[in-house]
Amino acid sequence: MAAVAIQPPRDTPTPPPMPTTTPAPALPLPGAASATAPIPIPNKHMAVSGPGAPNYGNPVTPPASPHSEESHSSEEGNRSMASLLFPAENHTLISESPPVRAIDAAGVAASLNYSSRQSLPDIEQLFPWAHGLHPDNSMQLAFFYARKKSMRRAPTCYRGICIVKVGDMSCARLKGAITPEEILPSSPATTGFLVVDPREGFNVRNFHIQVGKFACLSDIIVYGDNDVDPGEITRIAKRISTAQLDYRAQCQKSSTREFPIYSTFVVQSPFSMFENCFPEIVTIDSAGNLTGKVIDFCHWERMEMCSMSRATEISKNVWLGSSADTAPEPEREPPYGLLIEASDLAQMPSIDSLRDLGEIMDHTDATQCIEFPGSGTMVPQRYTATEVDGFIDACRFIQSVANGKHQEAHDADGDLPMTPPREPRRILIHCTDGYTETSLLALAYLMYTEGLPAHSAWVQLHTAKGRNFFAYEKDLHFLRFAEHRILEAAAEDKGYCLNYAVLNSPGWIHRMDGSLPSRILSYMYLGNLQHANNPGLLAMLGIKRVLSIGEELSWTDREKSKWGIGNAMVVKDLQDNGCDPLEYQFRRCLDFIEEGRHADEPILVHCRVGVSRSATICIAEVMRALKLSLPRAYCYVRARRLNVIIQPHLRFMYELLKFEEKTSVKSRCAPKRELEWTHIAREIATMNRPYTRQN
Repeated sequence: MAAVAIQPPRDTPTPPPMPTTTPAPALPLPGAASATAPIPIPNKHMAVSGPGAPNYGNPVTPPASPHSEESHSSEEGNRSMASLLFPAENHTLISESPPVRAIDAAGVAASLNYSSRQSLPDIEQLFPWAHGLHPDNSMQLAFFYARKKSMRRAPTCYRGICIVKVGDMSCARLKGAITPEEILPSSPATTGFLVVDPREGFNVRNFHIQVGKFACLSDIIVYGDNDVDPGEITRIAKRISTAQLDYRAQCQKSSTREFPIYSTFVVQSPFSMFENCFPEIVTIDSAGNLTGKVIDFCHWERMEMCSMSRATEISKNVWLGSSADTAPEPEREPPYGLLIEASDLAQMPSIDSLRDLGEIMDHTDATQCIEFPGSGTMVPQRYTATEVDGFIDACRFIQSVANGKHQEAHDADGDLPMTPPREPRRILIHCTDGYTETSLLALAYLMYTEGLPAHSAWVQLHTAKGRNFFAYEKDLHFLRFAEHRILEAAAEDKGYCLNYAVLNSPGWIHRMDGSLPSRILSYMYLGNLQHANNPGLLAMLGIKRVLSIGEELSWTDREKSKWGIGNAMVVKDLQDNGCDPLEYQFRRCLDFIEEGRHADEPILVHCRVGVSRSATICIAEVMRALKLSLPRAYCYVRARRLNVIIQPHLRFMYELLKFEEKTSVKSRCAPKRELEWTHIAREIATMNRPYTRQN
């Protein structure tokens, strides 16, 4: 049984929320159902690679042999991470048994700053331990050759800082703060830390257990806000200190190595001291507002989505964007005259309702609103002429509003118009995310107004119009079904003869599923193996290079010759199994991407599904090119992968964190992590929680 059960992709989208200052709820306990209602989520799904493909909780390709036991059991480095909290004797004891010490706000801020500048342990020192190696999980142990206790022992090279808040997490939250329930058993009578390693199933994406695992290797700081009883804070601190003593005793018993001593601290300063003197480590202020000083992944992803899908003009006076663009802006002149919201719940507007709306717009300058069926709503088995006519009527109406239309009614003498000419009005076609539900209507309108067949509309909307959009396979089927009628209507309305030769479909359209590879940067796309094996599509998008991460292309000899041998690169023997390292390929891959950028040759980076191995390379390139930290680069790529969730596994994400560290050193900048490993893992787990069920 897999440790992560993947929900199937949705055919009808669920709108994501727009940017908000409401913080995400606390992460549910591993193995426990969430007691809180799920937060609204972006319209995404976990990708699978096709019929018969394994769940993505399992390795995407058949697992290669992991590193041998001999290579893994090599001597760990003696270097351990330094910390201002060790040794702890400089801090006043407030409890001797178990030991709990005092710390003030300045001490917390200084310790976090110092820790963020320490080099992280090498990857091999933490993995496969970080994947989760429960002694009862025979599948996980067998895969990682970790049946021996020596292979499962906790690392001694790591020393982190874990901040625990007692009380309401929706206000007065410090950077990286967690709840006591994330590391302690629910019953106060049960001593020790919470056991978070999964008892069954193979999973290399156990982001939800990282806080619990690394809390055992951290000094822990406990605090509460003004509404929390100080006695309760001390009680939690004592439980944590006792758990640290128990964990150390267990580790000492199973190994001859000296296990580090970790300490527990209680903050003696009021939270206002952090707000006034150290705002850079305050995530949520005492009033419950995000401060913006600490990146919140869910919030930042939504900000990136809004930035990417900001409204742009796709035809005269017709704009395509997100619902965030409907808000009035002083600098926007003139305002939108018509807002068309695409939704999977909307009904097709009738021709009479469109005429009535047109008459209303003739007599008022007020913005009018209408709904239209969104992408993914047309069912192939139920296509009717009525649906096709509905799209044609909508396109005619949009064009008449956008371009202005003289009324043909005359008075009794037949000389004077009864109504003034209609003024052109700006129209916004929008949906919540700005790239999903609007795609079907936007593509249909391009087909109608520019006389384009479906395949050309797909390319033009992405290239000439510069829009990132997601379309379903059923959208492609419907528009190909309707294109003959749409183009005939366009030719009739505009008085030209339809060239039926344009309806001849190119071969590449039969090899695509409606979605395009995702444009991450102007010169770099992220996609899957199906995209890569469609060189005709790539050529239409202007892509001239392909970087294959762990997967071989199935091109014909003619396609290979036409493409050019120097424009394709393959990273071989790299599987998505949590063992194979990718970090040593970063430089080679990034150099190939950079070479293409200088030569004005956009590149497609792909693996099988386009969410793990290739996504890791794209994140690294965004970090390098835009000089972003890992958290911001991750959200940047995740937002631009549109409906498909990127899923680099634990090892790849840790490799990226080490890459950030090494890049800072090479650029002669003082290395400083924006977020620590456990904070990053917790944020990713929170983002992925609506799409997975942790067993």
